[in-house]
Amino acid sequence: MGPVDLSSLAARFEDVPVLVVGDLMLDRYVWGDVSRISPEAPVPVLRVEREEARLGGAGSVVMNVATLGARVLPVGLLGHDAAGERAVELVRAAGLPTDGLVRDPSLTTTQKTRLLARTQQLLRLDRDAPPVVSPALEAALLERALGLLEQARVVLVSDYGRGVLGGTLCARLAAAARARGVPVLADPHRDAPFERYRGVTAITPNRNETARATGIRPHDEASVLEAARALVDRLELEFAAVTLDQDGIFVLRRGEAQGRRWPAKARSVYDVAGAGDMVLAVLGLALGAGADPDAAAQLANVAAGLEVERLGVSPITPEELATELASDAPPVLRRKIVQAPAAAARIAEARRQGKRVVFTNGCFDLLHAGHVHFLQGCRAQGDFLVVGLNTDGSIRGLKGPSRPVLGLEERATVLAGLEAVDLVVPFEEPTPIALIERLRPDVLCKGQDYAGKVVVGRELVEGWGGRVELVPLLPGMSTTHVIQRIAEAGPKP
Repeated sequence: MGPVDLSSLAARFEDVPVLVVGDLMLDRYVWGDVSRISPEAPVPVLRVEREEARLGGAGSVVMNVATLGARVLPVGLLGHDAAGERAVELVRAAGLPTDGLVRDPSLTTTQKTRLLARTQQLLRLDRDAPPVVSPALEAALLERALGLLEQARVVLVSDYGRGVLGGTLCARLAAAARARGVPVLADPHRDAPFERYRGVTAITPNRNETARATGIRPHDEASVLEAARALVDRLELEFAAVTLDQDGIFVLRRGEAQGRRWPAKARSVYDVAGAGDMVLAVLGLALGAGADPDAAAQLANVAAGLEVERLGVSPITPEELATELASDAPPVLRRKIVQAPAAAARIAEARRQGKRVVFTNGCFDLLHAGHVHFLQGCRAQGDFLVVGLNTDGSIRGLKGPSRPVLGLEERATVLAGLEAVDLVVPFEEPTPIALIERLRPDVLCKGQDYAGKVVVGRELVEGWGGRVELVPLLPGMSTTHVIQRIAEAGPKP
């Protein structure tokens, strides 16, 4: 199945009804900066700048599915505590139903708080209780799940080992779903007895979970096949989808002799947290949209690749997935060249990671050493550099009909290949004022040749608390000079 088919499959995600059952949690992120060591102990002092709460555990599967446009029916347990109340608020804020949420005063809602100095995690604080769910609560959960099952086209089971799947809930739900012809996919917990997943359609264990469950370490093609076959046979699965981190996803269907591995693309991996949740979400959505297991796994592999490029657990958008599927360019370049709406979303993601956003703009025709020097100077002013790039028509209006020498796609690709550049955003207007207003950078950079001149966007950026920086330039370097040197080096009449 090729990229066009995968794009069509992803486009069918909208409004697919998905029942998600599992261990709901609350994830908190505390972002800040570290500039000194505490005088009280040899530990860094985090100066808090921002805090954020997100749904965690099975809640990350819920948000992955919802963000991709499907209709989510979440089922899980929460306590009558502040963390539980905040989790319910987040479910409602996402426009999702809460009738599948069971709350009980005897429960402590699991809460994970991560302290981060910009992109570096310093510490994680966990608050939870022993994972014991009473028979009465399990019965209440099953009742809610079965009541919502008739609306679902696929069921996703997310086991984080906090008790929701500790009894017979998974087996009973799987039997009911099987009777209705609804597939059930389970992402297992590493320490769980895998027999609790018997009867589901498929499971999505990672390499370590597979080794624990089967006693077979999947390290090469033969051992991966042997381990996957053991899972299919012992748990009576229709197929197993074993996730192999940088080696992709291996899918074996019942009755197949060999199975198939979908390799991962080379990426700049920042954080593998959330990749398993993304695989479960997209694999299930694809099956719910009518795909076969191989096509579903191929698409899930692409989505998981996008997820690991982020810091922390964060959903991907349909636009990001569509962009990833639409080009054969290397992923790192494809992800960098975006239009303004996608840029705004990526900048919001960067800010969630505690990054300071820097913006500059220009034509960047015939990229030379002066450009590289300038862009590195811009990047040094923050953590995330956005380059506004004049379109071809915009440049002709500024410099005349003979420019640009290179077209927009070529110029954008060369810029995207620079390590200092995080995003390239084309704009058609003579000035980037509208783009600056939309993206709201923390730092606006121009060259030192703008000293004493008007810097477009200065009032906007300084108005929301940002600053303008004039970056040193390499003397005597410009595209005009490069063109002159090429002309002078050409054949003489």
